[in-house]
Amino acid sequence: MGFMLVFLMAYFLGSIPFGYLMVRMFEGKDVRDSGSGNIGATNVLRTCGRGIAVLTLVLDGAKGYLAVLLTSRFISQESTTMALATAAVVLGHVFPIFLKFRGGKGVATSAGAFLALSVVTVLGAFLVFGIVVTLTRIVSLGSITAGALFPLLYFFIAHNSNTSLSLVFVVSFCSALVLLRHQENIRRLLIGTENKLTGQKK
Repeated sequence: MGFMLVFLMAYFLGSIPFGYLMVRMFEGKDVRDSGSGNIGATNVLRTCGRGIAVLTLVLDGAKGYLAVLLTSRFISQESTTMALATAAVVLGHVFPIFLKFRGGKGVATSAGAFLALSVVTVLGAFLVFGIVVTLTRIVSLGSITAGALFPLLYFFIAHNSNTSLSLVFVVSFCSALVLLRHQENIRRLLIGTENKLTGQKK
């Protein structure tokens, strides 16, 4: 019963489509009709500008953090339960019930959830992301690189003899899910047609 409560709470929290809601609220349009059609902060940036994109990024990260925080404060601090909350909130963002299971790519929400588990690991991933985006101006490449390296960063920074297999699994699961959601970006990167960051509305 406890596991089901954790999953449902985290999943429904993750399903709140902040990118969609912010664009609808401030611009009166559906962000899915513009750019890549994604509800994440990068597409919000391209279609609506920096302000709404930053708000979306913060809110998407906050729901990941909040799901893990609420689980640890009110349900259980046991590692398997925390891992379940992390996986569920990311699944909610990627496959939100409120948008017919068509959501974002899970980067910000994963970062928020893992921020509650290992701050240093997330900072390391942000550093990788920032370096790649600064050098290339391609947000997706930064997300892909950070996502691919995150399990390795977690192993060297946060992993210890007390780390449960469930946490190791959820780190690998979220990383793989982020990469899977970027498969179209990977295809465009390979053929040289991926969009670069401008910060301007289209």
